[in-house]
Amino acid sequence: MQLVFDNQFTQALPADPVLENARRHITNAIYSRVQPATVVRPHLVSCSQDVAELIGLTAGDCASPEFAQIFGGNRQLAGMDPHATCYGGHQFGNWAGQLGDGRAINLGEIENANGHFMLQLKGAGPTPYSRTADGLAVLRSSIREYLCSEAMHHLGVPTTRALSLVGTGEEVMRDMLYDGHPAAEPGAVVCRVSPCFVRFGHFQMLAARNEPELLKKFTDFIIRREFRELRTFDNLSAYVDWFNEVCIRTADLMVHWMRVGFVHGVMNTDNMSIIGETIDYGPYGWLEDFDPDWTPNTTDAGTKRYRFSQQPAIAQWNLLQLANALLPLVGDAKPLEEALGSYAKTYEKRWQHMMAAKLGMKDFDAQLVNGLFNLLQATETDMTLFFRLLANVDLSQADPTAALEDAYYEPAKISAKLREQTSQWCARYAALLATQNVSQAEQRQRMNATNPLYVLRNYLAQLAIDDAEANEFGLVNELLDVLKNPYTEQPGKARFAEKRPDWARTRVGCSMLSCSS
Repeated sequence: MQLVFDNQFTQALPADPVLENARRHITNAIYSRVQPATVVRPHLVSCSQDVAELIGLTAGDCASPEFAQIFGGNRQLAGMDPHATCYGGHQFGNWAGQLGDGRAINLGEIENANGHFMLQLKGAGPTPYSRTADGLAVLRSSIREYLCSEAMHHLGVPTTRALSLVGTGEEVMRDMLYDGHPAAEPGAVVCRVSPCFVRFGHFQMLAARNEPELLKKFTDFIIRREFRELRTFDNLSAYVDWFNEVCIRTADLMVHWMRVGFVHGVMNTDNMSIIGETIDYGPYGWLEDFDPDWTPNTTDAGTKRYRFSQQPAIAQWNLLQLANALLPLVGDAKPLEEALGSYAKTYEKRWQHMMAAKLGMKDFDAQLVNGLFNLLQATETDMTLFFRLLANVDLSQADPTAALEDAYYEPAKISAKLREQTSQWCARYAALLATQNVSQAEQRQRMNATNPLYVLRNYLAQLAIDDAEANEFGLVNELLDVLKNPYTEQPGKARFAEKRPDWARTRVGCSMLSCSS
């Protein structure tokens, strides 16, 4: 197994001089070098061949005994430079101070014809930023991160990737419900892959530590390394141009989340990627019943700060915190404020384009979309199935709800009033398609390319977890395979495109989740 590491991040940026792996606050440094913890029996649960090929590994590499040793944390390849980075962040709207990679250890960077990639182990033991935690991860949360990282990529959503899922052969104590009843669970390590794991919180931490020279050096490095399309450097306008690009990428990310019904659950500023990727899959969820106020996070159940409908606004609030951190570089708040304003305009424009595509239309119609949202909330309706079924509905029929029945959780309770409202909406929908000269074939093609059939519903992930905890990994790998083609109906895979069963409504892991890992 050969990978060539260039490690530009650690070569260009200052390291914490202390080598001891002990909890501490650092200054005038971006990262601390730290070694992954060794584990008793690393064994491969699953490997994404797509990601392996992306970084230059073969199927034979993944199948070798050495692979689990390396990506379980026991061994290192020549050139690796393990380290954990320091960042801060606002958590649920409150400044939390120093945070950092508490259970993530970057192994190092590689560069090949596909680009440059940082390899990161999540759950490989404590770091100087673990605070009171152990730096480990359990199989349960690791499966969810591994599968969702790859599922999101194939949905077309910007995301960190996942190379591998390795069991450790050890048990980890976790209080899954935070109710004072901790229990031992099997441990695991995920190898995450991204060009860059830098978060908004990295810049916030440098600003909070009042280290303007290091803030400038770090920002210059990130612009040159990750935003190569920006050709101007070392002037104030470069920082504004870069911040504007971060706003645009973040707006695009939010549009994608809203398109597929994804709810992140923990949109703290330390969980926001500077390159516009989905990062940190904790208590996420998929909007099954179309409830804009739903959050998958038990910690957020009271205020619902990170509910589905609030995600675009929270992203803008997070960008404001980033702008505050960058103010020492720019010196003038006005251009940063203008960029924040452009975020809202960009999001709205691209969201409208996306919603038109979800309905197979050429142009957005606000009245039609608002009417649809009212229909979706009038009864418990599965978002994913509704849009897939709608693509095949004969809009001229007297009662289109019959063709949409599989999307309703209680179809027998559909009222006559709702049937009539749905018929009226479909009539208006059909008229607009005709006005826009959209044929039924064009409508269906556009809708089925925009609206997935297969998403990683929480109950499906939980079924895979149940099997894996009994050392049966077939469902993990089957889900990984199905989710590679989320927009295409796959023979024999109908069970992966069914709405949430009744037993999953309240079961732990299938409805809301905690941040426990």
